Amino acid sequence: MSYQNILSFIGIFVLTLVAWLFSSHKKIINWKVVFWGITLQLLFAFFIFLVPAGTKIFLAINNLVVKVLDSATAGIKFLFGRLAIPPGATSEAGEPSLGFILAIQSLPTVVFFAALVGALYYLKVMPFLIQLFARIFTRLMKVSGAESLCVSSNIFVGVESSVVVRPYLEQMTVSELGTILTAGMATIASSVLSIYVMVLKDGLPTIAAHLISASILSAPAALLTSKLIFPETGQPLTLGLNVKPYYEREDNLIMAIINGANSGLKLLGGIVALLLAFLGLLALVDLVLGWFGGELNQLLDWSFNWKLSNILSYVFYPFTLAMGVNPHDATLVARLLGERVVVTELVSYQHLAELIKAGAFSDPRSAIIASYALCGFAHVASLAIFVGGIGALAPSRLKDLSRLGFKALVAATLACLITGAVAGIFTTGSSVLFGR
Repeated sequence: MSYQNILSFIGIFVLTLVAWLFSSHKKIINWKVVFWGITLQLLFAFFIFLVPAGTKIFLAINNLVVKVLDSATAGIKFLFGRLAIPPGATSEAGEPSLGFILAIQSLPTVVFFAALVGALYYLKVMPFLIQLFARIFTRLMKVSGAESLCVSSNIFVGVESSVVVRPYLEQMTVSELGTILTAGMATIASSVLSIYVMVLKDGLPTIAAHLISASILSAPAALLTSKLIFPETGQPLTLGLNVKPYYEREDNLIMAIINGANSGLKLLGGIVALLLAFLGLLALVDLVLGWFGGELNQLLDWSFNWKLSNILSYVFYPFTLAMGVNPHDATLVARLLGERVVVTELVSYQHLAELIKAGAFSDPRSAIIASYALCGFAHVASLAIFVGGIGALAPSRLKDLSRLGFKALVAATLACLITGAVAGIFTTGSSVLFGR
């Protein structure tokens, strides 16, 4: 174990301390959440990174996801023909690829995976997995069954995870609502995981399993940071109780697939709209910053690059070092984290793939840590989505949700960073999990 692995271990506690500094009630600490939030992450990471059986399971999951992705592209190739051919490949007719096209080669896989999740819900596979994780969190951390269930659901699905606890939303405490918001933004949905795999698999062959493990690791991390920032001061109705997920089961498997695909299509439209809007707005903000910054540079004889993502990279730089990232790569990773806040994790993952392809990282650990730390919806766009989505299910709590929003985004960001630090503890340059 190198000094950087040790630094990653220390970083967990540094980031936990930062979460406590944002706490609304610093004297109230649920030590069970702190202990098990860290311990569960370390145990799971130890199993997949160091235990031979865990590593084999990890690689098997990665291979399975990649094969499923190959199936997911069948419909894309049928609809878009040559445009769907990935870089470096040729069609059956011998036509070469026209290059990587995000909107055609990656984004449409959301529809396939949404349909797959719908089928798994109907077959009761998804409810079983969600309840399994929920029981673990409820029993060990002594939190409410409803918030444990919602956090567990977020490992697999996105904003729709709040539906599984819909009957309890109106009566939830402020702390529970904060946890639900945090968990939603600290994890990713399985339906969009496919996009990131398509973007990164060439540079990181085992990225599929890494992203799955990152989403699992971020669940206890979200409970940890949310309960430090929003400590429980009330009496949850489902405290210590196991709660069954609430969902409307479709009449048959075909209807489950159809409705899942339709939901995926709506999600795809939402992703495209967000990218169009936020990338355009970011360009406008950078234009304004560049104009004012240029004047300031001339006045003070500076050479600072006035871009929002560049400014945010300075904010994230110390946290990047705390995760155990090599100092030579810290600026690059910090910039990716800054980008994620304003233009979503998809853009950051695209840039991560470009950096890997260009050989920009001096240490291969940096790319792995970055892939874990970016694995969450911790950005401004999702904050609006989750506050609005949950508020639509519980209109009387919309005011509370809006007040909790910014701190929940901070909690989610810290949870993702803690997950990155955990990955940094067990990641070495010779690990089989790099696909070597």
